[in-house]
Amino acid sequence: MTDTFRALMIEDQDGKPKAAFRDLTIGELPDHDVLVEVAYSTLNYKDGLAVTGKGRIARRLPMVGGIDIAGTVAESRSDLWKPGDQVIVNGWGLSETEWGGYGRFQRLKPEWLTRLPEGFSLKDAMAVGTAGYTAGLCVNALQDWGLMQDQGTEILVTGAAGGVGSTAISLLAAMGCRVTAATGRPETHDYLSSLGASAFVDRAELAEKGGPLQKERWSGAVDAVGSTTLANVLAQTRYGGAVAACGLAGGFDLPATVMPHILRGVALLGIDSVMAPQDKRDRAWATLAAHLDKQHLASIARVEPMSDLPRLAADIVAGKIRGRVVIDVAQ
Repeated sequence: MTDTFRALMIEDQDGKPKAAFRDLTIGELPDHDVLVEVAYSTLNYKDGLAVTGKGRIARRLPMVGGIDIAGTVAESRSDLWKPGDQVIVNGWGLSETEWGGYGRFQRLKPEWLTRLPEGFSLKDAMAVGTAGYTAGLCVNALQDWGLMQDQGTEILVTGAAGGVGSTAISLLAAMGCRVTAATGRPETHDYLSSLGASAFVDRAELAEKGGPLQKERWSGAVDAVGSTTLANVLAQTRYGGAVAACGLAGGFDLPATVMPHILRGVALLGIDSVMAPQDKRDRAWATLAAHLDKQHLASIARVEPMSDLPRLAADIVAGKIRGRVVIDVAQ
Protein backbone atom coordinates (compact mmCIF):
# COMPACT_ATOMS: atom_id res chain seq x y z
CA MET A 1 0.00 0.00 0.00
CA THR A 2 1.39 3.38 -0.97
CA ASP A 3 2.65 5.72 1.78
CA THR A 4 1.25 8.85 0.16
CA PHE A 5 -1.39 9.57 -2.43
CA ARG A 6 -2.78 12.63 -4.16
CA ALA A 7 -6.16 14.08 -3.26
CA LEU A 8 -8.14 17.17 -4.21
CA MET A 9 -8.44 19.09 -0.96
CA ILE A 10 -10.75 22.06 -0.35
CA GLU A 11 -9.22 24.42 2.22
CA ASP A 12 -9.84 27.86 3.60
CA GLN A 13 -7.92 30.61 1.82
CA ASP A 14 -8.58 34.15 3.01
CA GLY A 15 -12.03 33.17 4.21
CA LYS A 16 -13.02 31.43 0.97
CA PRO A 17 -12.96 27.73 -0.02
CA LYS A 18 -10.11 26.94 -2.40
CA ALA A 19 -9.50 23.55 -4.04
CA ALA A 20 -5.98 22.30 -4.76
CA PHE A 21 -4.17 18.99 -5.09
CA ARG A 22 -2.04 17.88 -2.16
CA ASP A 23 -0.40 14.68 -0.92
CA LEU A 24 -2.01 12.77 1.96
CA THR A 25 -1.04 9.72 4.00
CA ILE A 26 -3.34 6.94 5.18
CA GLY A 27 -2.82 8.19 8.73
CA GLU A 28 -4.35 11.58 7.87
CA LEU A 29 -7.67 10.04 6.87
CA PRO A 30 -10.69 10.08 9.22
CA ASP A 31 -10.74 7.35 11.87
CA HIS A 32 -13.59 5.31 10.40
CA ASP A 33 -13.78 1.52 10.33
CA VAL A 34 -13.45 0.67 6.63
CA LEU A 35 -10.51 1.67 4.42
CA VAL A 36 -11.47 1.69 0.74
CA GLU A 37 -9.07 1.88 -2.17
CA VAL A 38 -10.93 4.21 -4.52
CA ALA A 39 -10.93 3.37 -8.23
CA TYR A 40 -13.41 5.94 -9.53
CA SER A 41 -15.45 8.91 -8.40
CA THR A 42 -17.70 11.23 -10.39
CA LEU A 43 -18.32 14.87 -11.23
CA ASN A 44 -21.76 16.14 -10.23
CA TYR A 45 -23.12 19.69 -10.25
CA LYS A 46 -22.62 19.82 -6.48
CA ASP A 47 -18.99 18.75 -6.98
CA GLY A 48 -18.57 21.54 -9.51
CA LEU A 49 -19.81 24.10 -6.99
CA ALA A 50 -17.51 22.70 -4.30
CA VAL A 51 -14.37 22.60 -6.45
CA THR A 52 -14.87 26.02 -8.05
CA GLY A 53 -15.85 27.62 -4.75
CA LYS A 54 -19.03 29.00 -6.34
CA GLY A 55 -21.11 27.26 -3.71
CA ARG A 56 -20.28 26.62 -0.06
CA ILE A 57 -20.81 22.88 -0.33
CA ALA A 58 -18.01 21.94 2.08
CA ARG A 59 -19.28 22.86 5.51
CA ARG A 60 -16.16 21.61 7.27
CA LEU A 61 -12.65 22.47 6.11
CA PRO A 62 -10.24 21.06 5.15
CA MET A 63 -12.32 18.69 3.02
CA VAL A 64 -11.52 16.08 0.37
CA GLY A 65 -14.07 16.62 -2.40
CA GLY A 66 -16.15 14.07 -4.31
CA ILE A 67 -19.64 12.88 -3.33
CA ASP A 68 -19.29 9.44 -4.99
CA ILE A 69 -16.94 6.51 -4.45
CA ALA A 70 -16.48 3.15 -6.16
CA GLY A 71 -13.67 0.95 -4.95
CA THR A 72 -12.44 -2.10 -3.07
CA VAL A 73 -12.23 -2.63 0.68
CA ALA A 74 -8.55 -2.69 1.71
CA GLU A 75 -8.96 -2.97 5.50
CA SER A 76 -11.99 -3.37 7.75
CA ARG A 77 -12.67 -3.26 11.48
CA SER A 78 -16.34 -4.06 10.75
CA ASP A 79 -17.93 -7.50 10.49
CA LEU A 80 -20.07 -6.17 7.63
CA TRP A 81 -17.16 -5.83 5.20
CA LYS A 82 -13.97 -7.71 4.39
CA PRO A 83 -10.93 -6.93 2.23
CA GLY A 84 -11.72 -7.48 -1.44
CA ASP A 85 -15.39 -6.47 -1.23
CA GLN A 86 -16.33 -4.10 -4.05
CA VAL A 87 -18.45 -1.22 -2.81
CA ILE A 88 -20.05 2.07 -3.79
CA VAL A 89 -20.89 5.13 -1.70
CA ASN A 90 -23.34 7.88 -2.68
CA GLY A 91 -24.01 10.90 -0.51
CA TRP A 92 -23.91 10.50 3.31
CA GLY A 93 -22.41 13.99 3.54
CA LEU A 94 -19.31 13.21 1.47
CA SER A 95 -17.65 16.45 0.33
CA GLU A 96 -19.90 18.38 2.75
CA THR A 97 -19.22 17.16 6.28
CA GLU A 98 -17.26 13.97 5.50
CA TRP A 99 -14.16 13.46 3.35
CA GLY A 100 -15.04 12.24 -0.13
CA GLY A 101 -13.82 10.35 -3.16
CA TYR A 102 -11.23 12.60 -4.81
CA GLY A 103 -8.28 10.61 -3.49
CA ARG A 104 -6.86 7.12 -3.89
CA PHE A 105 -7.92 6.00 -0.39
CA GLN A 106 -10.70 6.92 2.00
CA ARG A 107 -11.83 5.70 5.43
CA LEU A 108 -15.61 5.35 5.70
CA LYS A 109 -18.30 4.23 8.13
CA PRO A 110 -19.53 0.69 7.35
CA GLU A 111 -23.20 1.76 7.15
CA TRP A 112 -22.39 4.15 4.30
CA LEU A 113 -21.29 1.37 1.95
CA THR A 114 -23.48 -0.36 -0.63
CA ARG A 115 -22.34 -3.61 -2.19
CA LEU A 116 -21.58 -3.26 -5.90
CA PRO A 117 -24.78 -4.40 -7.66
CA GLU A 118 -24.54 -7.53 -9.78
CA GLY A 119 -23.97 -6.70 -13.44
CA PHE A 120 -22.13 -3.44 -12.74
CA SER A 121 -18.39 -2.84 -12.84
CA LEU A 122 -16.89 -0.17 -10.59
CA LYS A 123 -16.67 2.11 -13.63
CA ASP A 124 -20.31 1.35 -14.57
CA ALA A 125 -21.41 2.23 -11.04
CA MET A 126 -19.77 5.63 -11.29
CA ALA A 127 -21.18 6.17 -14.78
CA VAL A 128 -24.47 5.89 -12.88
CA GLY A 129 -23.19 7.66 -9.74
CA THR A 130 -25.27 9.89 -7.50
CA ALA A 131 -26.96 11.43 -10.55
CA GLY A 132 -28.17 8.09 -11.88
CA TYR A 133 -29.01 6.73 -8.45
CA THR A 134 -31.05 9.91 -7.83
CA ALA A 135 -32.85 9.33 -11.13
CA GLY A 136 -33.67 5.84 -9.88
CA LEU A 137 -35.12 7.30 -6.67
CA CYS A 138 -37.24 9.73 -8.75
CA VAL A 139 -38.57 7.02 -11.05
CA ASN A 140 -39.46 4.82 -8.07
CA ALA A 141 -41.30 7.73 -6.44
CA LEU A 142 -43.38 8.34 -9.58
CA GLN A 143 -44.02 4.62 -9.83
CA ASP A 144 -45.24 4.53 -6.21
CA TRP A 145 -47.61 7.42 -7.00
CA GLY A 146 -49.20 5.16 -9.61
CA LEU A 147 -48.20 7.12 -12.71
CA MET A 148 -46.50 4.36 -14.64
CA GLN A 149 -49.16 1.66 -14.66
CA ASP A 150 -50.18 2.46 -18.25
CA GLN A 151 -47.96 2.32 -21.32
CA GLY A 152 -47.30 5.69 -22.89
CA THR A 153 -47.68 7.82 -19.75
CA GLU A 154 -46.16 11.21 -20.61
CA ILE A 155 -43.37 12.29 -18.28
CA LEU A 156 -41.34 15.51 -18.53
CA VAL A 157 -37.64 15.52 -17.64
CA THR A 158 -35.97 18.88 -17.01
CA GLY A 159 -32.21 19.38 -17.15
CA ALA A 160 -32.49 16.58 -19.68
CA ALA A 161 -28.90 16.51 -20.93
CA GLY A 162 -27.43 16.38 -17.41
CA GLY A 163 -26.61 13.27 -15.44
CA VAL A 164 -29.95 12.93 -13.64
CA GLY A 165 -31.92 13.83 -16.76
CA SER A 166 -30.06 11.50 -19.11
CA THR A 167 -30.48 8.51 -16.80
CA ALA A 168 -34.12 9.34 -16.04
CA ILE A 169 -34.95 9.49 -19.76
CA SER A 170 -33.33 6.11 -20.38
CA LEU A 171 -35.13 4.50 -17.42
CA LEU A 172 -38.54 6.01 -18.16
CA ALA A 173 -38.43 5.13 -21.85
CA ALA A 174 -37.40 1.55 -21.03
CA MET A 175 -40.36 1.32 -18.64
CA GLY A 176 -42.83 2.32 -21.37
CA CYS A 177 -43.25 6.05 -20.75
CA ARG A 178 -43.43 8.75 -23.41
CA VAL A 179 -40.68 11.16 -22.40
CA THR A 180 -40.54 14.89 -23.12
CA ALA A 181 -37.08 16.40 -22.59
CA ALA A 182 -36.56 20.02 -21.53
CA THR A 183 -33.23 21.37 -22.72
CA GLY A 184 -31.78 24.63 -23.96
CA ARG A 185 -29.29 22.96 -26.24
CA PRO A 186 -30.76 21.85 -29.61
CA GLU A 187 -27.49 20.10 -30.41
CA THR A 188 -28.35 17.52 -27.71
CA HIS A 189 -31.63 16.46 -29.34
CA ASP A 190 -30.12 13.53 -31.25
CA TYR A 191 -28.38 12.34 -28.08
CA LEU A 192 -31.57 12.60 -26.02
CA SER A 193 -33.61 10.92 -28.76
CA SER A 194 -31.15 8.01 -28.68
CA LEU A 195 -31.89 7.64 -24.94
CA GLY A 196 -35.64 7.53 -25.57
CA ALA A 197 -36.93 11.11 -25.59
CA SER A 198 -39.80 11.53 -28.07
CA ALA A 199 -40.52 15.27 -27.70
CA PHE A 200 -38.72 18.43 -26.61
CA VAL A 201 -39.43 21.65 -24.74
CA ASP A 202 -37.09 24.64 -24.74
CA ARG A 203 -35.94 25.20 -21.18
CA ALA A 204 -36.29 28.97 -21.71
CA GLU A 205 -40.04 28.45 -22.07
CA LEU A 206 -40.21 26.89 -18.62
CA ALA A 207 -37.88 29.48 -17.10
CA GLU A 208 -40.25 32.38 -17.83
CA LYS A 209 -42.73 33.40 -15.15
CA GLY A 210 -46.13 31.85 -15.82
CA GLY A 211 -49.57 31.65 -14.29
CA PRO A 212 -50.39 29.56 -11.23
CA LEU A 213 -52.48 27.18 -13.37
CA GLN A 214 -51.56 26.55 -17.00
CA LYS A 215 -52.57 24.16 -19.76
CA GLU A 216 -52.20 20.55 -18.60
CA ARG A 217 -49.41 18.92 -20.58
CA TRP A 218 -47.89 15.87 -18.79
CA SER A 219 -48.83 13.37 -16.12
CA GLY A 220 -45.61 13.64 -14.18
CA ALA A 221 -42.09 14.99 -14.22
CA VAL A 222 -38.55 14.57 -12.95
CA ASP A 223 -37.19 18.02 -12.14
CA ALA A 224 -33.53 18.76 -11.44
CA VAL A 225 -33.79 22.54 -11.93
CA GLY A 226 -36.10 24.02 -9.30
CA SER A 227 -37.13 27.69 -9.03
CA THR A 228 -39.39 29.09 -11.79
CA THR A 229 -38.95 25.98 -13.90
CA LEU A 230 -40.39 23.78 -11.17
CA ALA A 231 -43.24 26.25 -10.60
CA ASN A 232 -44.20 26.05 -14.28
CA VAL A 233 -43.84 22.27 -14.37
CA LEU A 234 -46.26 21.97 -11.45
CA ALA A 235 -48.69 24.43 -13.10
CA GLN A 236 -48.67 22.32 -16.31
CA THR A 237 -49.02 18.88 -14.69
CA ARG A 238 -52.29 17.04 -15.29
CA TYR A 239 -54.88 16.31 -12.64
CA GLY A 240 -53.63 13.73 -10.13
CA GLY A 241 -50.08 13.87 -11.41
CA ALA A 242 -46.83 14.19 -9.53
CA VAL A 243 -43.44 15.85 -9.87
CA ALA A 244 -40.31 14.31 -8.36
CA ALA A 245 -38.01 17.23 -7.50
CA CYS A 246 -34.36 16.45 -6.85
CA GLY A 247 -32.26 19.47 -7.83
CA LEU A 248 -31.81 23.21 -7.75
CA ALA A 249 -29.58 24.03 -10.72
CA GLY A 250 -31.89 26.97 -11.46
CA GLY A 251 -32.22 28.10 -7.84
CA PHE A 252 -33.53 26.92 -4.48
CA ASP A 253 -36.58 29.20 -4.44
CA LEU A 254 -40.06 28.09 -5.54
CA PRO A 255 -42.16 31.04 -6.80
CA ALA A 256 -45.39 29.03 -6.96
CA THR A 257 -48.87 28.84 -5.42
CA VAL A 258 -50.84 25.99 -3.87
CA MET A 259 -53.32 26.01 -6.75
CA PRO A 260 -51.96 23.00 -8.70
CA HIS A 261 -51.96 21.01 -5.47
CA ILE A 262 -55.46 21.84 -4.21
CA LEU A 263 -57.29 22.26 -7.53
CA ARG A 264 -55.63 19.46 -9.54
CA GLY A 265 -54.33 17.21 -6.78
CA VAL A 266 -50.77 17.51 -8.10
CA ALA A 267 -48.13 16.13 -5.72
CA LEU A 268 -44.63 17.53 -5.21
CA LEU A 269 -42.40 14.61 -4.25
CA GLY A 270 -39.13 15.71 -2.67
CA ILE A 271 -36.24 13.36 -3.44
CA ASP A 272 -33.25 13.21 -1.09
CA SER A 273 -30.33 11.12 -2.26
CA VAL A 274 -27.84 12.09 0.47
CA MET A 275 -29.39 10.51 3.55
CA ALA A 276 -31.82 8.07 1.89
CA PRO A 277 -32.21 4.85 3.91
CA GLN A 278 -30.57 1.69 2.64
CA ASP A 279 -33.81 0.06 1.47
CA LYS A 280 -34.51 2.98 -0.89
CA ARG A 281 -30.91 2.87 -2.12
CA ASP A 282 -31.11 -0.85 -2.80
CA ARG A 283 -34.40 -0.44 -4.66
CA ALA A 284 -33.05 2.42 -6.79
CA TRP A 285 -30.02 0.35 -7.78
CA ALA A 286 -32.29 -2.62 -8.53
CA THR A 287 -34.36 -0.38 -10.83
CA LEU A 288 -31.18 0.74 -12.58
CA ALA A 289 -29.94 -2.83 -12.96
CA ALA A 290 -33.29 -3.96 -14.39
CA HIS A 291 -34.01 -1.11 -16.79
CA LEU A 292 -30.92 0.95 -17.59
CA ASP A 293 -29.63 0.12 -21.05
CA LYS A 294 -25.87 -0.55 -20.84
CA GLN A 295 -25.41 0.92 -24.32
CA HIS A 296 -27.16 4.07 -23.13
CA LEU A 297 -24.90 4.09 -20.09
CA ALA A 298 -21.86 3.99 -22.36
CA SER A 299 -23.20 6.93 -24.37
CA ILE A 300 -24.11 8.90 -21.25
CA ALA A 301 -20.71 8.67 -19.58
CA ARG A 302 -17.07 9.41 -20.28
CA VAL A 303 -13.97 8.87 -18.14
CA GLU A 304 -11.69 11.79 -17.30
CA PRO A 305 -8.51 11.97 -15.17
CA MET A 306 -8.65 13.48 -11.70
CA SER A 307 -5.95 15.91 -12.77
CA ASP A 308 -8.53 17.66 -15.00
CA LEU A 309 -11.06 18.22 -12.20
CA PRO A 310 -10.59 22.01 -11.88
CA ARG A 311 -11.38 22.54 -15.57
CA LEU A 312 -14.24 20.04 -15.58
CA ALA A 313 -15.77 21.59 -12.46
CA ALA A 314 -15.89 24.99 -14.15
CA ASP A 315 -17.51 23.39 -17.21
CA ILE A 316 -20.30 21.65 -15.30
CA VAL A 317 -21.18 24.83 -13.37
CA ALA A 318 -21.31 26.68 -16.71
CA GLY A 319 -23.71 24.08 -18.14
CA LYS A 320 -21.19 22.73 -20.66
CA ILE A 321 -21.21 19.09 -19.55
CA ARG A 322 -23.45 16.53 -21.25
CA GLY A 323 -24.29 13.31 -19.47
CA ARG A 324 -21.99 11.81 -16.85
CA VAL A 325 -18.29 12.32 -16.07
CA VAL A 326 -16.49 9.45 -14.34
CA ILE A 327 -13.32 10.50 -12.54
CA ASP A 328 -10.36 8.10 -12.64
CA VAL A 329 -8.68 8.96 -9.35
CA ALA A 330 -5.46 7.16 -10.31
CA GLN A 331 -4.76 9.67 -13.11
